[in-house]
Amino acid sequence: MSLIPDDVIEQVREAADIVGIIGEHVELKRTGTDFRAPCPFHGGTHRNFAVIPKKGMYYCFVCHEGGDVFTFFMKRLGMDYPTAVREVARRVGIAIPERGPTGPDPREPLYGAVAAAADWFARQLRESPDAQVARDYLASRHLELAVVLPLGLGYAPRSKAFLDAMKGLGVRDEVLLEAGLLVKREDGTLLPRFRGRLLFPIHDLRARVVAFGGRILGEGEPKYLNSPDSPVFHKGKLLYNLHVAKHAMRKAERAILVEGYFDVLRLSLAEIEEVVAPLGTGLTPDQAQLLARHTPHVILLHDSDDAGLRATFRAGDELLRQGVRVSVATLPVGEDPDTLVQKRGAPGLEAILKDAVDPLERKIQILDRKAFFSSLPGRRRALDRLLPTIRAAKDPITRELYISRAAEAAGVRKDVLEREVVATGKTATSTVPYRPLPPSTVLPASAEKALVLLMLEGEPWKSRVAEAVDAEELAFPPYRAVFEAVADDAVLALDDTSARAYEQLKEEGLGGRDPNEMYELAVNWMEARRLERQLQQLDDQLPFESPERQASLIAEKRRVFDELRKRYPRYKIAARRRGAPGT
Repeated sequence: MSLIPDDVIEQVREAADIVGIIGEHVELKRTGTDFRAPCPFHGGTHRNFAVIPKKGMYYCFVCHEGGDVFTFFMKRLGMDYPTAVREVARRVGIAIPERGPTGPDPREPLYGAVAAAADWFARQLRESPDAQVARDYLASRHLELAVVLPLGLGYAPRSKAFLDAMKGLGVRDEVLLEAGLLVKREDGTLLPRFRGRLLFPIHDLRARVVAFGGRILGEGEPKYLNSPDSPVFHKGKLLYNLHVAKHAMRKAERAILVEGYFDVLRLSLAEIEEVVAPLGTGLTPDQAQLLARHTPHVILLHDSDDAGLRATFRAGDELLRQGVRVSVATLPVGEDPDTLVQKRGAPGLEAILKDAVDPLERKIQILDRKAFFSSLPGRRRALDRLLPTIRAAKDPITRELYISRAAEAAGVRKDVLEREVVATGKTATSTVPYRPLPPSTVLPASAEKALVLLMLEGEPWKSRVAEAVDAEELAFPPYRAVFEAVADDAVLALDDTSARAYEQLKEEGLGGRDPNEMYELAVNWMEARRLERQLQQLDDQLPFESPERQASLIAEKRRVFDELRKRYPRYKIAARRRGAPGT
């Protein structure tokens, strides 16, 4: 049988009148925004079966059967998936174009295994005595079981019961391993990947469960664990809740991007449904493309702490590269979307969303509050932090507005800033070659390495380093990746190369070195590198300016040179080779 293109399946799903189609099989009566009927699956007499048109789904609160319009035909009439899609397409008048290859999808066993696991995990959450810890945890977050069960949440017990259950269903171990549901120890024994965790099902765009995100309950690490990538799941190419939110996004003409599963859950339950979250990593280019495909406007709703701000601006830059309009909503200190909606409801959140500002403007607000614009080195550092967002703007009008606003804020000429933006198209720090520190310093090989080693010591060094230096300033890619991962508590998301660097750095540690001395030397070196780059830019600019402007630039060079010499005396040698200011 030929495969049906994904975009056609989505077109059929959106065109289908789920109430009308299911209403041909059961007598539906409106209850608020939903429709209720006796369940056609378990044959009950009470109206426990709900059809929810806003979400394009049905759910029985007794037997817990649920799904979309295609699932209904599959479970009610025994159709396979392609036949169900064709039957719904016939009813709504959409022609199905054929495409190869023919034959069954080789990934079908994986989809089946993950679906079977999702059903079993959900049943544990409903019924298992072992899941009382999960039910208590949900209650502590003011989430009723009846509310979350239709969303497919589940519980993975600490025992090996999952192995026995899957064996009883005839699901082979090899398939479970490939789907990321089992892990193999070095001695060859198999264990469930998820143990003692509350599970959130992750769906693809066809609304099939393809993976899970699990929150630990009780002691254990990591706090959140996602399924690994598999033939049916690539965490950088999906967004949590997009299978539901995409319909709401088109109607609302916006998407709300939050950080975590519970944030999505809380907003959805407050009937703010155009909400999605990345899957344990920062927003990837593929995820930004997904959002751009479904909405023209994304509001970033992250925590207001340092980690939340870093995630906000990285996500904003990715979205700007896709030509999406981006806004940044600012939550009160100490609040996240989950807690805010609990306290203030949907109206309280909407008030915050209404006050969302452009990401460049938000950066300027933060830099101004930290007095970056009150000194010459500070203004240079401020521009270094604004440039990535300016360069990310795909829309030419947005970029022009950004250049004007940044030039105004930093007190530089617009044409000078424009030349720097256009010159390379890269971040300012990427033009600086990676160099180790002079061997006479007490630093362990380089300033960048020293800063990462300090971050690995935990608080308060982690916050101090993240406050003093931006990840973009680290020129050596593995150190930059580790810096970002430690700052965002996302070490599990590191690629193989960066993960090896992380392990080596953890093993090395400070080695008895004085952390205060390391910090001062490393931060001064990074600041000196910024100032040297500024001198180079002034040198490059001088030949093209009028005599009056040249005099002003020479005076500015002298100020930068003096600051550089004060920050790091060893730089005097390099600066003299280039010619002291005014010579």
